[in-house]
Amino acid sequence: MKHLLLGTLLNLAWISASWAAPASLELKRTSATYPNGDPIWQLQLKESGRVLQSWQAVASAKQHQQLDRRWSPGNGSPLPKGDYRLGAPEPWGQDLWMQLDPLFPTTRSALGIHNCYPGVGCICIPDRQKLNSLADAVRRYNVSRLKVVN
Repeated sequence: MKHLLLGTLLNLAWISASWAAPASLELKRTSATYPNGDPIWQLQLKESGRVLQSWQAVASAKQHQQLDRRWSPGNGSPLPKGDYRLGAPEPWGQDLWMQLDPLFPTTRSALGIHNCYPGVGCICIPDRQKLNSLADAVRRYNVSRLKVVN
């Protein structure tokens, strides 16, 4: 009887774990700014509502924050709000690139996460070591989605 109960509990634990929400990234604008006035955005790795890690980011220069976020060709505005498919980290010249594909209608294209500053239209992680940390987390947690919240 103990073995049957233990087996049932293990099966329930496996089923529960397999239904758990996969890890994803969320990008949120904060009220803080860099010394030049560019807004600081927060990129958070979340799993089941818990923040596992976070990174400071730039999502556009101060003067581009109010531009149309769904229009292209590239006006340098922040990414449009919504859900994106996130590609695996890959080399991009001397940089690292993670492709972002909008899961909603937009004419914006060539979007990604990489190391740049100031960021104009993509998600910029200004610190290369932090970008590597983000790439490691994306690989470790098999992250394939990003949500731009605001």
